[in-house]
Amino acid sequence: MTLLKNRRPLGPRSGFTLLEVLLVLAILGVIAAIAVPRILSTKDDADIDATKLEIRNYLTTLQRFGIKHDLPQSKGQNEIIDKLMNPGVDKNGKQIKRLIDKAPRDAWGEVLFYEYPDSKDPQADKPRVWSSGPNKQDEDGAGDDVTLDNLQDANL
Repeated sequence: MTLLKNRRPLGPRSGFTLLEVLLVLAILGVIAAIAVPRILSTKDDADIDATKLEIRNYLTTLQRFGIKHDLPQSKGQNEIIDKLMNPGVDKNGKQIKRLIDKAPRDAWGEVLFYEYPDSKDPQADKPRVWSSGPNKQDEDGAGDDVTLDNLQDANL
């Protein structure tokens, strides 16, 4: 008899049924399937914009260096970065102030590429700078490489 006295009386239930929980999980899954690709696409666009801004800043630094010194004619990364980090001494033997403290990198952590004179546009009077892009493979400014390829990009 004591077992029957300790049981709860049947009345309004509390909690969720398994069906209700599964329905909520399905709805959350649909919302995630819609939202995640949009968020990832926005991040890719932001990385590209940040890289274009870094390229623009690097070109400005190169222009500042080129006002007083000749830009080295090379293709790659290391020679110009070394010149900007360790510019040496001027005509009077005074140490030239460094223009950068570290190598300029894109949003994916890769060092930017430099070419002067520009082999793609021999008439250009400025160096060409590009990023290897999201795939981190240098395609000489093609493929998914990030460049400042128009006036709108140059005026970020």
